[in-house]
Amino acid sequence: MELKTTTDITIIKADKSKINSVDFENLTFGNIFTDHMLICDYKDGKWEKPVIMPYEPFTLDPSAKVFHYGQAIFEGMKAYKDEQDDIWLFRPDQNFDRFNKSAVRLAMPEVPEDVFLGGLHKLIEIEKDWVKKGNGNALYIRPFMIATGSGVVAAPSTQYRFTIILSPAKSYYSGEVKVVIAEHFSRAANGGIGAAKAAGNYSGQFYPTKLANEQGFQQIIWTDDATHTKLEEAGTMNVFFRINDTLYTAPTSERILDGVTRKSIIELATKEGIDVQVRPVLVDEIVEAAKNGTLKEIFGAGTAAVVNPIVGFSYKDTYYELTKPEKSFATYIKQQLTGIQYKQIEDTFGWTVKI
Repeated sequence: MELKTTTDITIIKADKSKINSVDFENLTFGNIFTDHMLICDYKDGKWEKPVIMPYEPFTLDPSAKVFHYGQAIFEGMKAYKDEQDDIWLFRPDQNFDRFNKSAVRLAMPEVPEDVFLGGLHKLIEIEKDWVKKGNGNALYIRPFMIATGSGVVAAPSTQYRFTIILSPAKSYYSGEVKVVIAEHFSRAANGGIGAAKAAGNYSGQFYPTKLANEQGFQQIIWTDDATHTKLEEAGTMNVFFRINDTLYTAPTSERILDGVTRKSIIELATKEGIDVQVRPVLVDEIVEAAKNGTLKEIFGAGTAAVVNPIVGFSYKDTYYELTKPEKSFATYIKQQLTGIQYKQIEDTFGWTVKI
């Protein structure tokens, strides 16, 4: 696909770059941001002209509706630099579409393509030196929108701000990941906003995740809200289970985010001849597979970590350790996916888009 560009944008350059003060070899995920950001305000029923300006705080009225009624959505994307110093995005159209689906669900205005994708193109052109070569290096992209209209009446805002900020990143997770299967807490419910990338979905996860951390686990595999018998997501990621040589993952629904990495893994694995079953995955069948030795792998899938292996899980106070397989699907899929993202492997799917 061709990335839409825009010339109808105001650009205000920073006086001085802070790039030389950044230690790119020792980055903490999401803590350092580039010199510029994009903002675009929605007022009087229309979007104003987008502005690229120096990264800095902005001021909001204390009664801004984002603070009181939680109208806030976001996306997570990455830009990659290949060995020829070209910069690439991975399936940005999917993030754009999902962002606007989230906007609709939270009664927020949809962002035009020339603002989202065109503005992103221009912003990354300006910040191209922040994208570093090498596997694991990337520029994390965080588009988000908040309700900026003032007033504490419980109703949708009439004013919004769309913003894109950029953060240089290395690998998101490190070390072994052990998880707890949720027996009480839920990430989302039918009829709710689980399929939207809404800020409130994540704040609701923090407390049960804190409890899991206190027990020595890094994340939670969420279960359905009604019966807690179906496995849905792992932490902030979609999740895959390998039983023998078949991959299983839950179908998307009102409770499960339609992950870009998830759908890419399904397409990639299918093309590679791996049997992928998209269907409800039951807690009982995973526990039984762990007991009889047919459960070979569990891994999370998301933009930040791409693929994150899970070494074991706890359910009803019993811990099940997974034996590392000789031929790991998670390792192979991650190698293939990152190979495409960094242009080391031919992109036969047409997923990558050049800046």
